[in-house]
Amino acid sequence: MSEGNMATFPCSTQRGLLISETWPGYNLDVFTLPNHYCEDLECVFIPHGVIVDRIERLASDIMKDIGDNHITVLCVLKGGYKFCADLVEHIKNLSRNSERFISMRVDFIRLRSYCNDKSTEDLQIIGGEELSKLTGKNVLIVEDVIGTGRTMKALLSHIEKYNPKMVKVASLLVKRSPGNETYRPDYTGFEIPDIFVVGYALDYNEHFRDLHHICVISEKGKEKYKV
Repeated sequence: MSEGNMATFPCSTQRGLLISETWPGYNLDVFTLPNHYCEDLECVFIPHGVIVDRIERLASDIMKDIGDNHITVLCVLKGGYKFCADLVEHIKNLSRNSERFISMRVDFIRLRSYCNDKSTEDLQIIGGEELSKLTGKNVLIVEDVIGTGRTMKALLSHIEKYNPKMVKVASLLVKRSPGNETYRPDYTGFEIPDIFVVGYALDYNEHFRDLHHICVISEKGKEKYKV
């Protein structure tokens, strides 16, 4: 990859690491990937090591903001489970070596709003019957990716009915979607162009969750695994 291309790599902003529209990603042949996926991907968009380092910084920011609290972590399945697990582990490690301490319990919720690679208006909340336990609690919602923001706004509106003490949102990815000009989570890993990415537990119809890196799916991959 040329030095000119490297100039388009993420830069740090308050919105997370900003990845430009012109970032081409890395060639697939410089990383280890499952052979059965290689023809279904265009590039490695964010390498696993960069993801892990960024999550460690998010954990540090969360410790500074809401340390000395008991937190209920609400993990949005299925795509958020890897991000959530790594984020919680980093917070625990920081907490062990700090004068501040975060006591955490993790609950899970599942949202459905995608058909193939398109977000729909229909939001289904699975596991919502447990949300009554959030009354009076400090809540950290952990999400994999926020696109238009409609899904997260709907979830926040639903959670507010149970009167939590505090609600913060951490999202690994935020897309620069034309439909999202107002909502930003409290903690963002990466802000990316409005493209469909897979890997690191993000899926396309339940495929690609086992990739360590975040990758751009090819049109061939979309056609192969569409429902």
